[in-house]
Amino acid sequence: MHHIYIRGIIGLIWLIAAIVCGVSGSFPTMGLYILLAGVFLYSAYTVWKKEKGGKGGR
Repeated sequence: MHHIYIRGIIGLIWLIAAIVCGVSGSFPTMGLYILLAGVFLYSAYTVWKKEKGGKGGR
């Protein structure tokens, strides 16, 4: 279960980095960071959903 939280925290860090790059005007880097944030947050969500669904079905 801890790996879900770690993926979520890493995703939030990438999201914060994207916001900082957007404020500073580095838009190509911001796009990359948004993509990385989305990947980590989506992977955390899918693992969480799978674990939640597996435990609830029993």
